Amino acid sequence: MDTSKVLKPIIRQPGEGQRRWFYGGGVHVWKATEAETGGAFMLFEDQLEEGKETPLHTHPESDETMIVLAGEIVMHLDGTESRIGAGGLATAPRGMPHAFKVTAGSTRVLCLHTPGCCQSFYWDASLPLGDDDPGSGDVDFGRVQESARRNGGIEILGPPPFVHDHT
Repeated sequence: MDTSKVLKPIIRQPGEGQRRWFYGGGVHVWKATEAETGGAFMLFEDQLEEGKETPLHTHPESDETMIVLAGEIVMHLDGTESRIGAGGLATAPRGMPHAFKVTAGSTRVLCLHTPGCCQSFYWDASLPLGDDDPGSGDVDFGRVQESARRNGGIEILGPPPFVHDHT
């Protein structure tokens, strides 16, 4: 048996996982990386501030599932907007235009990509944080766009598409 391809179990307690400040806004706490899952998926918790909006985008080669742990988001999926509160879920199949807006303070979501092929984009559009670093900083969509161009995994289609003020 080729042991180089044998995956190890992953156990991370609440709050455990590499923390990264994402230049699109928010702190990612990585629960499972692409390498740890053999490319099957990647999973991170996203700690978000009220008012964050993402540009309209697609993930051409992965499905994105978001599970809201606390707070609320409005998810724009293929032209339709839906409020999703704690315990709710939204899935954007690969290639489907989508975006989200955070409508409550202290919102936390789990973000799952299957397969885990988008990690290079997220990694290049973020910086590592220490355990005590709250992870604040300016949103830098230029860096996010450059990471998308360099790494793939995401195609940015345009500005945030929200037509209503959802706050």
